[in-house]
Amino acid sequence: MEEQAQGSSSDVCPICLSQILQESYLDQCLCFHKFCYDCILRWAKVVASTYSTRQSSVKCPLCKTKSSLIIYEYDGVTFKQHPIYQKPENSIFFTKLHKYRLQCYYVEPGNSIGDINVSRYWKSYKYRQPNRWLYSWVSREIQALIQENDVDVIVHHIVGVIDSWRRNEPKAPKLSPESKQEEFKNIVADAAKRFLTGRTDRFVNELEIFLASELNIEAYDKVYVNHLGWNVPEISNEEDEEPEERNPLIPLLSFSDEELDETT
Repeated sequence: MEEQAQGSSSDVCPICLSQILQESYLDQCLCFHKFCYDCILRWAKVVASTYSTRQSSVKCPLCKTKSSLIIYEYDGVTFKQHPIYQKPENSIFFTKLHKYRLQCYYVEPGNSIGDINVSRYWKSYKYRQPNRWLYSWVSREIQALIQENDVDVIVHHIVGVIDSWRRNEPKAPKLSPESKQEEFKNIVADAAKRFLTGRTDRFVNELEIFLASELNIEAYDKVYVNHLGWNVPEISNEEDEEPEERNPLIPLLSFSDEELDETT
């Protein structure tokens, strides 16, 4: 009987479908659904990243009860608790530059940024050239969006898909620049959507603008904040000319959370 209990479904994490490691619960879940600590923590952060505003709770993946704390290391008497949504500014890796990039997703940048010409990028076949700053830019972007430090696996996957497409593109059937652009955006979206969910399309658009700029990250940041009319001391140097005065762009009120409705 004891062996059967050890192999019962109650010992399997419903998120990773493996043996539960570091048993954890959500504080308001009256069904006491159990999860791996790392699994439920990652679940909460991924769900949080799909909202345009910080949420104070997360729903249990199984019974949909809202909770604000993860309970773990319970020994029958004592336990530890972890707030589901901590301010990312308290994290060592989450710099002010990460915060700036995250805030960029809360506004509509418009059809163009500075002198960056996306259409010309595709018509001139510049997309066939590798970008030496791509990995670093995507890494910072993903860190900012999901508020995780260790994103190497995600970044390697997305950049790998891009590099593979770029290398094989000359051998592919000849299409119009517009068709190539659409093809590229689709393959990047497919690679990123499992990690970014509702922010996938915006990420793909931001990536396209960065590639079309052909600038390094520092120069691109300066062009971007100047376009938005923001003052970001970490990006704007005192020696730089004062940016043209303009009204800050109006924040977007919401993101597409269609897929999220089924899980939260």
